[in-house]
Amino acid sequence: MINIQLNKNGLTLSQLRTIWENPIVFSVDDEMMVGIKASRKTVTDIADSNKTVYGVNTGFGLLASEKIARDDLDKLQRNLVISHATGVGNPIDENTTRLIMTLKAVSLSQGFSGIHPNTLNLLIDMINHEIYPIIPEKGSVGASGDLAPLAHMSLVMIGLGKAMYKGLEVDAVEALADSGLKPIKLGPKEGLALLNGTQVSTALALKGMFLTENCLNAAVLAGALSVDAAKGSLSPFDHRIHQARGQLGQIKLAKVYLDLLKDSEIGMSHEDCDRVQDPYCLRCQPQVMGAILDSVDYTASRLLIEANAATDNPLIFAAEGDVLSGGNFHAEPVGLVADFIGIGLADMANMSERRIAMLIDPHMSRLPAFLVPDSGVNSGFMIVHVTAAALASENKTLVHPASCDTIPTSANQEDHVSMATFAARKLTDIAENTATIIGIEIMAACQSIDFHKDLKTSAKLYEVYQQVREQVPFLDKDRLMTDDLHNLRNMVLNGELNKHLTDICPSLDD
Repeated sequence: MINIQLNKNGLTLSQLRTIWENPIVFSVDDEMMVGIKASRKTVTDIADSNKTVYGVNTGFGLLASEKIARDDLDKLQRNLVISHATGVGNPIDENTTRLIMTLKAVSLSQGFSGIHPNTLNLLIDMINHEIYPIIPEKGSVGASGDLAPLAHMSLVMIGLGKAMYKGLEVDAVEALADSGLKPIKLGPKEGLALLNGTQVSTALALKGMFLTENCLNAAVLAGALSVDAAKGSLSPFDHRIHQARGQLGQIKLAKVYLDLLKDSEIGMSHEDCDRVQDPYCLRCQPQVMGAILDSVDYTASRLLIEANAATDNPLIFAAEGDVLSGGNFHAEPVGLVADFIGIGLADMANMSERRIAMLIDPHMSRLPAFLVPDSGVNSGFMIVHVTAAALASENKTLVHPASCDTIPTSANQEDHVSMATFAARKLTDIAENTATIIGIEIMAACQSIDFHKDLKTSAKLYEVYQQVREQVPFLDKDRLMTDDLHNLRNMVLNGELNKHLTDICPSLDD
C-alpha cells in the first residue's frame, strides 16, 4: 500500500494519479488538524448561541431563512444527507470513488468546513480500509456542489446505504463493523460540509485527464509509427519550423517525434524519393498534438488547484470568528476545462482515424490495399477502419460542451449551474472511443512496418512494435479481430505505452 500524507502544501498531480490508480494509506499531518479543530469550535460556539448562521442552524437553499431549534440541529444534518441521496445510474468505479473520498478529505482538512475531527477520521479510515460507497453517476448539476453523489458517499458514514468492500456490495454497517469502525452522528454544519463541494466533478475530470494523457502518449507513438510506415518525411519535424511559431507544446512534441524516428532504416531508405509533401495527418502532428498537450497542461493546472481547494459553503474563518456564505461549490472551473480536453481528445481521434485511412489506401501509402496479402480474398483492415470512423463521429456529438448549459434548481434559488459533473463524466466515453481508434492505428502501423521486409524501424519504435506484437500477431489473412481490438484499446487506455514517453504529460512529470 502506498502512503500519502496531506500537509499544507496539498497533493501533487502525480499523487492524485496514484490515488486514482491504487489503494492507499492516507493521513493528515498534525498542523492541519489544528485548523480543523479551530473551525469546529467556531461552529459549536454559534450553535450554542442565539446567532442565526446559514448551514449551522438554518434550513438550506430556499429554506435558508428558516431557523432550526438547537435540539433539532443534529437531525437537520442527518435529514440533509438522506434527502439528498437521490442519484441514479450506474455506480462510479471504485478507483474514482477512492479519489472522490480523498478529495473530500483534502477539502475538509483545509480548516474552513467546521467538521469534527472524528468525522474526517472516519472518512480517512474508510479510504484506508477500502470501503467505497456506492455512488450513482447521475444526478448532479455541479452546483451547489455535487450534492446527490456526495450524499451517497456520506450515507455510509452514518450507517446507511451500501458500499463496495472486499469485492462485494454490502450494507454500510456491515462494511464498517468488519473494519472495526462505527457510523457517526453528524453535528451542526457537518452534513452540509460533506455534501457541498466539487469533489465528484473534479475526480471525474481528473480521471478523464489521466485517460487523455494515456491516449496522448499512445497517439504520439502511433503517429510516429505511421510516419515511418508510410515513408513520411522528417523535415516537418525540424526544430526551426516550430521555433518560428513559438507554441510550446508544438516545439516539445516535434522534438519527441524526431527522437522516436531517429536512425530508422525505413526512413533512410527514401531520403531521395519523389514526394514533395505528406498529408496533414502526418506532417501537422506537432501542431495538432502540441495544441492538445498545451490544453492538457492548462487543464492540469486548474484541476490541481480545485483538488486542493475548500469548496463547501458556508466557510468558517476561525481567526475572525466569521462564517461567510459564498459560491465556491460552483464547479464552473471544472466544467470548462473538462469540455476543453474533451475537444482535444476528439480531435486526437480525428487525426488518428485519418492516418488509418491513409495507411489502408494503396494510392496514399504505397502499401498493399487494406494492409493484407492477397487483398480481395481478404478484407484486412477495411472494416476496422469503419469502426474507427464510427467512433470518431460519435465523439463529435459527445464533445458538445456541457458547460454552456444551465438549468435552474431549488425553486430558482440555484438559478445558474455548471453541469460540470456531466462534462467530466462523459470524458470517459470519449477517451474509450479515442483509445480504440488509436489502438487500431497502432495495429495498422505495425502491420505496415512488416511490409517493409528487411528494413527496420527505429530502435525506440521497435520497442513499441515488440510490445504490440506480444498482443497482436501479423494479419496474414482475415481472422476474428475482436480480441485484437480489445487488447490494443486496453493497452492505450491503461497507460501501458506510457513507459516509452514518460516526460510529456503533467501527471507523469511531477
